[in-house]
Amino acid sequence: MAIVLTVSELTRRVRELLEGNIGEVWVEGEISNYRKQSSGHHYFTLKDNGAHLACVMFARSYGAQSRVALADGIQIQAYGRVTVYEARGQYQLVVDLVQPRGQGLLQARFEALKRKLEAEGLFEPSRKRPLPRFPRRIALVTSPTGAAVKDMLNILQRRSPWLRVLICPVRVQGEGAAEEIAETIRYLNLNRGQLRLGVLIVGRGGGSLEDLWEFNEEVVARAIHDSVLPVISAVGHEIDFTIADFVADLRAPTPSAAAELVTPDFESLSSDLGGLRAALDRLVRQNLQIQKMKLQQLAAASFFREPQRIVRERQQRVDLLESRLVQIRSATFDQYRAHLHRLQSLLAAYRPANVIELRRREIAGFAGRIRNAAFQTLDLWKRRTSSLEKMLQLLGPQQTLERGYTITTNEKGVLLTSRAQVRGSDRLRTRFHDGEASSVVEE
Repeated sequence: MAIVLTVSELTRRVRELLEGNIGEVWVEGEISNYRKQSSGHHYFTLKDNGAHLACVMFARSYGAQSRVALADGIQIQAYGRVTVYEARGQYQLVVDLVQPRGQGLLQARFEALKRKLEAEGLFEPSRKRPLPRFPRRIALVTSPTGAAVKDMLNILQRRSPWLRVLICPVRVQGEGAAEEIAETIRYLNLNRGQLRLGVLIVGRGGGSLEDLWEFNEEVVARAIHDSVLPVISAVGHEIDFTIADFVADLRAPTPSAAAELVTPDFESLSSDLGGLRAALDRLVRQNLQIQKMKLQQLAAASFFREPQRIVRERQQRVDLLESRLVQIRSATFDQYRAHLHRLQSLLAAYRPANVIELRRREIAGFAGRIRNAAFQTLDLWKRRTSSLEKMLQLLGPQQTLERGYTITTNEKGVLLTSRAQVRGSDRLRTRFHDGEASSVVEE
């Protein structure tokens, strides 16, 4: 039984088939029904004698390269991907690049791949690695029969005769050459430790855009990008630019320039080493001269010229120190002897019996003074107490109560001084001069 699809499902399947089997293509034709929306997007139809193709070019793509002014009737070559606009069920070409009819397709492919890889970050300066200053071995990924490899070998031999060069022969032109170059770069990276490589030079001599095209292929660009070893791109002449130049860690204008950039100059190094050797010789001579002067000063010293006199002086010094030691010993004994005599005199003056008797007399005197002071203090407090008692009798409430006055408080002991403090049924306590009485407020 046949499967019944909805319109959306069928349209989606058609879109997947178109995008999966056709993808990105170049299409040539004449523009018709051109219109530009306020959003900046461009809509037009490409036609030839037999068919029409709906196209859309979004503002972002047109703004990136606006060398072609779109209008009805002009012939163009459009690069983009085939898809389906599902809302209308119409297949269309989403255009990424436009060029006038007749411009080389290779240049257009170059620009499209350059934009794509640049958007992915393959050209970022931050990912480019510095070249080793003194590489032990380099690999030349190039044609073994071209003039470029001969020029590079001559320069490398002249500038750095100790450098070991590994020539990796590859085809630099023709079908399959790009894959061969990429595979060689990957192989050298996998075996870099065993081969002891420090840097790669990938390139060839000059030629037309078609001749240099293998270095514009995406497979070569990605192999250079994935390389662990630093890569120098040396393709063509100074005016030639390839995708490999943008991806590589360093672009050399020519293969010969690459050989000069990757190696130090032997003559320059020899000159530098000569200068360093001369400077080292000067430092050594200066140091020898300084040490010679020090040796002469030591040889001229008196203890080398008259050692016996130095020995006699040291003997006299020992005798002097011995005499001082004897004097110090005698003086120290005399000091300790005098101190001992003083201690004996103090002990005789402070016999225990005399000290005890003296302390007894002092204690007796202290006891008499304490007793007298206690009696005086007691008498003083008695007089003060009598005076306070009289004042209390004069100022206290007892005298007032004896004259017939009373003091009234509530149950909490709060003194009542106003009628407003009293309410009916309150219990009161009244104090007289000879006692207290309780009462209840009725009115």
